[in-house]
Amino acid sequence: MGAIEASSNQSDWDYDSTTTHWILFSNIKNLIIRGGGTIIGNGEIWWKNSCKINPNLPCTVAPTALTFFSCNQLRVENLNIINSQQIHVSVEECTDVSISNVMITAPEESPNTDGIHVSKTSNILIKGCVIRTGDDCISIATGSQNVSVMSIVCGPGHGISIGSLGANNSLAKVSDIIVDDVTLNGTTNGVRIKTWQNYCDSLVPCYEEVKTESNINKSAVLISGVIYKNIKGTSASKVAVNFSCSRTLPCQNIIVENIRLVGEGGQSTESLCSHVVLSKSEMVVPQICI
Repeated sequence: MGAIEASSNQSDWDYDSTTTHWILFSNIKNLIIRGGGTIIGNGEIWWKNSCKINPNLPCTVAPTALTFFSCNQLRVENLNIINSQQIHVSVEECTDVSISNVMITAPEESPNTDGIHVSKTSNILIKGCVIRTGDDCISIATGSQNVSVMSIVCGPGHGISIGSLGANNSLAKVSDIIVDDVTLNGTTNGVRIKTWQNYCDSLVPCYEEVKTESNINKSAVLISGVIYKNIKGTSASKVAVNFSCSRTLPCQNIIVENIRLVGEGGQSTESLCSHVVLSKSEMVVPQICI
């Protein structure tokens, strides 16, 4: 067992606004990464200089600690990843992926430190992971399908999010997602679905774009076939479940089952819903979309 440690001095980085990776594996088939070891991002200097921490600073993009791009039949096991500069693990345009027994840790106040981010990826299993960060424990974004998230401990952080930020000149989709057997500890968003037109991650005001027949085909979004089940724990915010979907293309075929999320200290929680069609809702606290 060993460690890979990033420099904590930003001047050591050959970095510009287009650099978004620290460790990158690209276009590899049958790749297996098996720990014991630790990846140390030393992200503190990046967080300190983030515009989310200091609004007087310009907003820049920090590197993702570990990125897999266009990898097929990928296996990642038994890693410990701490204090990434930004996202800890990003899986992009991959097929047939298994991530298991990974521990990801960063302070609750660290900005944009998603645990595992999945985009444009199909047939991925994320299982048996413990994720404590300052942003989403797991985020599943545009172009992803057949995603299974099982036996996860999450929190602190923003919970598990399914969303899409849209795509130019195409119909963006997120479909066939299962999130099962998750424990949330003091997360601020808990269970969330968010679409591009309702998502704002900026210091300046964001405004919802109203879709029309002339622009719907240019950057539409569809989220469908999502199952959230067997989820328990606590929420640090009053809203424990937030489904915020597109007015033009509502979220479809959404199932929520056996969910119990209460406030810290056992206080009551609530849900927010917009433009979502539930196929099933049983044994759910807080009640959803009523």
